[in-house]
Amino acid sequence: MFTRILPTFAAGLLAASPLAADTDIAFALDWRFEGPSAPYFLAIDNGHFEAEGLSVEITAGQGSLDAIPKVASGAFPLGFADINSLVRFLDQNPGAPVTAVMMVYDSPPFSIVGRVSQGISGIEDLEGSVLGAPPPDGAWAQFPILAEVNDIDVSTITIEPVGFPTREPMLAEGNVDAVTGFNFSSYLSLARLGIPEEDITTILFADHGVELYGNAIIVNTDFAAENPEIVTGFLTAVARGWSDAIADPLAAAAAVIERNPAGDQDLEGRRLELAIEANVLTDYVRENGMGQIDADRMDRAIEQLRLTYEFTSEPDAALYFTDAYLPDAELRMIAPE
Repeated sequence: MFTRILPTFAAGLLAASPLAADTDIAFALDWRFEGPSAPYFLAIDNGHFEAEGLSVEITAGQGSLDAIPKVASGAFPLGFADINSLVRFLDQNPGAPVTAVMMVYDSPPFSIVGRVSQGISGIEDLEGSVLGAPPPDGAWAQFPILAEVNDIDVSTITIEPVGFPTREPMLAEGNVDAVTGFNFSSYLSLARLGIPEEDITTILFADHGVELYGNAIIVNTDFAAENPEIVTGFLTAVARGWSDAIADPLAAAAAVIERNPAGDQDLEGRRLELAIEANVLTDYVRENGMGQIDADRMDRAIEQLRLTYEFTSEPDAALYFTDAYLPDAELRMIAPE
């Protein structure tokens, strides 16, 4: 369990680490090397990190929560994680040196993916169904909010704990009727298993009253305080990487396949397209640029978190996100002209 002594430990670790003295940066992803990770690899391959004086090493993760303790402990200065999980982490670990500095999934990818042939055509069909849910899954963590907002009687749903590797195969085999997951992952994984796309239903939480944000770039606050120009340079390069990926998702997927030769470029290109269309390039981002949040929406998101989570102390949005390290808005305009 993370304890209150870690801020002091992390500060000492960072002070002793080469990261405090040079430009080598370790970046912790939330998941495997798939389409949505392409922008970070493009920031390497297209020289955007180098232009900011940075040499970045990217490490795969094991879920939406995975990077938070890594960054809070100082093992990684920067990572990519679900901001809602960060809110809970900071409530349970007050004073932990971690916060979000750039919103990436302005619309969260939380979804339920089901099969029409299993009786799931829309959200109204969830009652009475069998729902597969990996315990560490970010969408499963937020499912109670979806249920509360939409008056779903959860007692009628059979919850089947599943592992990430078996989630879509169980749905493909008809062992469950639907699964929780990210829209750009579960949908395509199911299609790749041979399920016709007309038999696949995607229920996005954001389309059904859930106002939460999704994944963001997070930073160790001790590191950021000592190296603000490095953090801003990193975020500048990330925005440029996303701009490159949006311009040509299929080509961007090649950067992923270079690191994950077992992958399929067409599949990962489509996965990236889904993430761009549904989660990244929202109307708000088109107008305001990538990375910022709307304060009123964040307040509403926190209120929705209260529906299913009892805070130990009064939540404070300032603890969970800061725009202090964002580059200027014109550098964050990622929509094609």
